[in-house]
Amino acid sequence: MSKKYILMALIILIAVSIPFLIYKSQDLARTYKKEAQRALERTSRLDKSILKVSDIKHLPEPVQKYLRYVGIIGKEKVYNFRAVTDGQMKMNPNKDEWSDINSEQYNFFDDELTRLFYMKVNMFHIPVLGLHSYNRKEARMHIKAAGIFTVLDAKGEEMRIGDTTTLLNDMCFFAPAALIDNRIKWETVDSKTVKAIFENEGCKISALLYFNDKGELINFVSHDRFFTPLDGSPSRKAQWSTPVKNYKEINGLMLPGYGEAVWNFPEGDYCYAKFTDIKEVKYNCQSFE
Repeated sequence: MSKKYILMALIILIAVSIPFLIYKSQDLARTYKKEAQRALERTSRLDKSILKVSDIKHLPEPVQKYLRYVGIIGKEKVYNFRAVTDGQMKMNPNKDEWSDINSEQYNFFDDELTRLFYMKVNMFHIPVLGLHSYNRKEARMHIKAAGIFTVLDAKGEEMRIGDTTTLLNDMCFFAPAALIDNRIKWETVDSKTVKAIFENEGCKISALLYFNDKGELINFVSHDRFFTPLDGSPSRKAQWSTPVKNYKEINGLMLPGYGEAVWNFPEGDYCYAKFTDIKEVKYNCQSFE
């Protein structure tokens, strides 16, 4: 075969491959949208009654004070939310190398608790896309380089336990109105500390919530998540905390403007994520955005 025909064949192959690769690179985004739309249809039919003082009377006083500070009284009870955030991630605890991360998520607080977290991380000038999903069936973290090549596809009991913890964390910081959920049991530790015990689909976790004098929730600490090293060594349970600060008004509520995700190891803390800009939080969404 002449060089001319070989070149033409290569051109045709490239012309066919590029649209296919572009389409495949959006697989995670399509899954995210499909699952979100399904849950939005489910929660859009729920009654959005107004949250009253009587709805929070059963909660410990530090939690009541927090909810009053946030400003949820007189607003709709929350059945879902959408959040858009920017920040940074550090993948290796031994290197001070941070990558930019853009994320958006939907959480749903009906009978079928659901969390969908879609992110884009720029690593070495390559976009790495991830979909962290949690529903009645499973918890799963699926990450693809350039949206095409799978670099991680994790699921299982440890993932479900960890994601149940993360879901409670989201309720505390992004959707405080959801803390009236009767799946959460409360124990008062002192005037600024409470213990939340959360159970869903047979998975039971707990966390300590720390508040300041103003009533702001400033930290969430749990021992119910598993750290999985990138070097392939076994995962281990470790203390996980999410200190926050810089509360500001977002969509009519006082919410933290900055937060971190930290593994508190005996050998030292590993802060692996910083959320530096909470760009948007919307409640009781009716359609996918």
